[in-house]
Amino acid sequence: MSAELKLVNEESEEVTKEARAISYLKSMIAIEKAMEPFKEQKKDLRKNYMENGWLTRQDIWNAVKAFRLYEQDADMDDLNDMFETVEQQFGEKDNA
Repeated sequence: MSAELKLVNEESEEVTKEARAISYLKSMIAIEKAMEPFKEQKKDLRKNYMENGWLTRQDIWNAVKAFRLYEQDADMDDLNDMFETVEQQFGEKDNA
């Protein structure tokens, strides 16, 4: 009889997991929909800076990448070492 009870518990855990997964997905979708106008604002901001000649696409990319590394508290010495290793393996990137 305890085996049957355990089986029922496993089934209820599955239903709970499924319900939680659906709840998670609904919340994630709501958040993504709420973020959509901000994504457009971000695109417009980037476009504005490029159209006014204040920054190039590469300038913006570099600034954002540097900020993301800063947020992650990246170790620049380790990053430079790895960059040099990649450059030695694959050669210098031709920017032309």
